[in-house]
Amino acid sequence: MKVALSADHAGFPLKEHLVAWLPTQGYEVIDLGVYTDAEPSDYPDAATRIAEAMHAGHAERGILACGSGVGACIAANKHDGLYACVCHDTYSAHQGVEHDQMNVLCIGARIVGTAVAEELAVAFLRAVPSQEERHLRRVGKIRAIESGS
Repeated sequence: MKVALSADHAGFPLKEHLVAWLPTQGYEVIDLGVYTDAEPSDYPDAATRIAEAMHAGHAERGILACGSGVGACIAANKHDGLYACVCHDTYSAHQGVEHDQMNVLCIGARIVGTAVAEELAVAFLRAVPSQEERHLRRVGKIRAIESGS
């Protein structure tokens, strides 16, 4: 699976860790920056980089890191086709994919450390969307809201 990773300056150290670690778990990583935490950068830009990669078909899922995960999540959800959630526990990380077709994991680098981030990433990336009618119905309702119908 190809996974796009991006971050703002606060999420940079955690993103760097995951960029190096995820290939050891069999994932192909696309590092979309930032490439330093020495100067401020903005989480909406990180979310846009993920959206562009996913829309272009370069990545199947994305992982975004910022200080809390919240700003990145809000920004990512403004992009069509991105379904992002902040997850700081493994249940939410896999259940969001399984029940809600989440395709972007947002992590707060000031909230979790690298070991927890690894567990979150694996739970998120290994999860498969459910094809149960109740889950498909609910996701369909989300898509209808998104399209304005």
